[in-house]
Amino acid sequence: MTEFRDAVRAAEAAMREVFEPTPLTRNVHLSERFGAEIWLKREDLSPVRSYKLRGAFNAMRKRLTQGRRFACASAGNHAQGVAYMCRHFGAEGVIFMPVTTPQQKIQKTRMFGGEAVEVRLVGDYVDDTLRAAEAHCRETGAQFLSPFDDPDVIEGQATVSAEIEAQLGGAPDRLVMAVGGGGLSSGARGWFGPEQAMTLVEPQGARSLYAALAAGEPVRLEAVDTFVDGAAVAMVGAHPFARLSGEDQASVLGAPEDRVCATILEMLNVEGMVLEPAGALSVDVLPDIAEAIRGKRVVCVTSGGNFDFERLPEVKERAQRYAGVKKYFILRMPQRPGALRDFLNFLGPDDDIARFEYLKKSARNFGSVLIGIETTDPANFARLFARLEAAGMAYQDITDDEILAQFLI
Repeated sequence: MTEFRDAVRAAEAAMREVFEPTPLTRNVHLSERFGAEIWLKREDLSPVRSYKLRGAFNAMRKRLTQGRRFACASAGNHAQGVAYMCRHFGAEGVIFMPVTTPQQKIQKTRMFGGEAVEVRLVGDYVDDTLRAAEAHCRETGAQFLSPFDDPDVIEGQATVSAEIEAQLGGAPDRLVMAVGGGGLSSGARGWFGPEQAMTLVEPQGARSLYAALAAGEPVRLEAVDTFVDGAAVAMVGAHPFARLSGEDQASVLGAPEDRVCATILEMLNVEGMVLEPAGALSVDVLPDIAEAIRGKRVVCVTSGGNFDFERLPEVKERAQRYAGVKKYFILRMPQRPGALRDFLNFLGPDDDIARFEYLKKSARNFGSVLIGIETTDPANFARLFARLEAAGMAYQDITDDEILAQFLI
């Protein structure tokens, strides 16, 4: 552990030539809400708005003597961190990104790297870009930079924990952070040691560390929900798992993607903080550990703030559905004069129609209608559905039906 901490201290000292420590700030809103002393480690305020440049910096600075050509595969924060550091070190970088990557992320990667990097769009998925990057390294001798499965990257990410300890004047009672491939969390465990209480948070649809702990080794998930793209990893890294294999499964929690959306909006509206989905995980999980942290000093790492505002309508939609104030249902409506007026009379004063679309147009006596309703209190839906049932109007709630929602909503 001493050797690891010494290496992290060396990385942190060298890092100060590039950027200052990110802020550690006490959050009044969260502290009052949970009856605890909640501090936020603001990695969303780093030069590339995530902690990823730390690992990229450390891995590159230790390998410059082996050459100045690097490559990586990433659809987001790792790509931006590598690009930023290529420009800083005067190195050449080839950044492989999926063709499906949003233009905002591609443009930011090019902006951070400038003439030092080339962005190549390959394949529809990160696995496609990974194979392309590895092939490029074999053909050209460029050095591959892993986003998390690399001891030098883990050392770099551990500087987050070193800064927390220095800024707080000691270790927190509990450290809360997101887990994707495991670079950040394994760095924290390596820095603080086994005694440190930690809550590790994965997206509910990508619980690769939880699966690895159950199996005793990294395993590849059959399916991954990519909404929390900064932490949606199919398999935790081998090097990170070597440090995380002793974690208690009960301390590795899953955050529902729709609830994460509500947290993003809360932090934006209440605190003016722009967090990407992965960056909101550590805050999102606080209600699940509320009793354990009451009266404690807690540090949540807000790991990233690269949020594409084109996603805001989807985030709002999912947050409303999680809160139970927006629902979609298919109504079997009589095709006669006055039927629509009858339905409108069932709505309460706080109910608002957000979607109304006939799914079929025919000469039948009944037609199917897709209806979206927004309201202010989830209890309003119980009253609405009771009125529909009393009137004999058949309906099907499809709010949580993922297959129908993909096609209709």
